[in-house]
Amino acid sequence: MSAPLISILDDEPAIRAILSEALTEAGFRTVAFARATEFEAALKRATPDVCLVDLGLPDRDGLSLVHRLALEQGATVIIVSGRAQVQDRVTGLELGADDYIIKPFDPAEVVARVRARLRSPRAPSHGETARFAGWTAHFDRYALEDVEGQETPFSHAEGEVLRLFLESPKRLITRAHMQESLGGAAGESFDRAMDVRISRLRTKLREDPKNPRLIKTIYGAGYIFLGDVDWV
Repeated sequence: MSAPLISILDDEPAIRAILSEALTEAGFRTVAFARATEFEAALKRATPDVCLVDLGLPDRDGLSLVHRLALEQGATVIIVSGRAQVQDRVTGLELGADDYIIKPFDPAEVVARVRARLRSPRAPSHGETARFAGWTAHFDRYALEDVEGQETPFSHAEGEVLRLFLESPKRLITRAHMQESLGGAAGESFDRAMDVRISRLRTKLREDPKNPRLIKTIYGAGYIFLGDVDWV
């Protein structure tokens, strides 16, 4: 079985070299690109297991690329950027990124974050389609379908959280369990990422933010998904 393929998109040659060396030494295969056009052309030939994407690209807005990768292709995306403001991180996560690493970084941390994403559950313990509360979640194409057949896409990162809820309905899911199941370093960044993904899922499920009926917050403990779920 071949090693996981990591795709690196960064216009700084030194960053590409550092990431490629660290990931190759850790046993991964890597391909690196300086421009988004080259990166996107390569996606048509091979699908990477993880994409490391810089936001400051010479030929494309990095955030729009992250959004397309996450929603249209269901790719696992880690942003690696010098933009350190909280709002930049929140925006990146809201657009579908699985993680956000700030430059300058320790290469060992990047390797650890990549490994964490690859440890996230890929093989479903149930099917690829789940029905609940008038909704149908299609995990094969990353879409939520309402009773009228209208579809709303969700990102790979949002799908991981949604699947976790749907596979354990009416059971308390703690933050610690989410971190263990989904991977990622525990702490404020992980908690913020989960908050963003759950907020976006509630919006897509047309939940009342003040009184959500499906994804309930149990303050100080975690979350409970209250719907009945039928896996197809």
